[in-house]
Amino acid sequence: MHYSVLQILKNGLTGNKGWKPVWRNPEPKKSYDVVIIGGGGHGLSTAYYLAKTHGIRNIAVLEKGYLGGGNVGRNTTIVRANYLQDGNLEFYSHSLKLWENLEQELNYNVMLSQRGCLMLAHNDGQYDAMAWRGNSNLATGDDAVLMGREDVRKLVPFLNFDDARFPIRGGLLQRTGGTARHDAVAWGYARGADMRGVDLIQNCEVKGFRIEGGKIKGVETSRGYIGAGKVGMSVAGRTSQVAEMAGLRLPIESHVLQAFVTEAVKPVIDNVISFGMGHFYISQSDKGGLVFGGDIDGYNSYSQRGNLPMVEHVAEAAMTLMPMVGKSRMLRSWGGIMDMSMDGSPIIDKTPVAGLYLNGGWCYGGFKATPAAGAAFAHLMATGKKADWATKYNLNRFETGHVIDDEGTGARPNLH
Repeated sequence: MHYSVLQILKNGLTGNKGWKPVWRNPEPKKSYDVVIIGGGGHGLSTAYYLAKTHGIRNIAVLEKGYLGGGNVGRNTTIVRANYLQDGNLEFYSHSLKLWENLEQELNYNVMLSQRGCLMLAHNDGQYDAMAWRGNSNLATGDDAVLMGREDVRKLVPFLNFDDARFPIRGGLLQRTGGTARHDAVAWGYARGADMRGVDLIQNCEVKGFRIEGGKIKGVETSRGYIGAGKVGMSVAGRTSQVAEMAGLRLPIESHVLQAFVTEAVKPVIDNVISFGMGHFYISQSDKGGLVFGGDIDGYNSYSQRGNLPMVEHVAEAAMTLMPMVGKSRMLRSWGGIMDMSMDGSPIIDKTPVAGLYLNGGWCYGGFKATPAAGAAFAHLMATGKKADWATKYNLNRFETGHVIDDEGTGARPNLH
């Protein structure tokens, strides 16, 4: 079905009984040309671009739970392209361009809202760093506006500009940044892949790999053995665990990242705002809730729930930046499992096992990378070559020293 205003009117007048399931629920075949492990945003977008761009249709996406039940549905929905280092600059720039045309391409409303992302600076050093970052963004073809203190005040007058410890010096605004509806992104890619013949297999956990002579032959699953010519791992926080089944030890740690939402309030925050003196970011959802998050929990974990010390940390940052938040009640929180790489940047590459490919190490950047990550991973799996916008996400860069440390915090996954 092609979604349109006419279809909405037609079904609205007939009791909404004409809508069909968005995707099939097929039984797995004995073998596929390509198997993608992970039914989140990256796995689904990879399958979509393999089918659409490269004409490969005999594909299965294997998800141990339900589609979109992992990190793609457990984040703060931010989309931006204001990175700094070569490698990240061109990748996220390309991703933002894909985001801007995604609804038309998928014929699905992913609710992209380019409301602008504002990163705050609280001292002269931070302000100079913002100018450097903004110039890098402009040189890549993206927008960036360096704002002084009074310009920021006009845009977001409700912030605490005169805090004794963290006065606001200025900020960097990317007007094309914003938010998108995380569930809708997963559903849109799932629908697009299914329409092109991709089998989306839910409740199918991968238990191991069948490797012969250094080459992948297929995967052992909770629903039996499935043969595969090529296998792609796109499992976010479970990357290390799944790779270990193939005998691979990766430069990745898994940590929990919590996110929070308040009760609905009247429209107050038009932008995405990032606190410069602590890892805190906030926006307002279409339902009116204030959505925010902070740092990952400091310890390694595969749990999808967080802890109270991090709740306190995030609440303190919120109150420091905008004290009015204290009048709202926190409605709920949730946790996603982050696959934190050693330099804070992702990996899209072949593995030492022939026919086995890796897409992981996304840290905080996974959701905003969804379109470009899927397109780049599909390009690699289909052609054996790196896409132009993802040439530096090599697995061996930690061995050669060609790291992409966007924050300059060193080889400490918990600090990225």
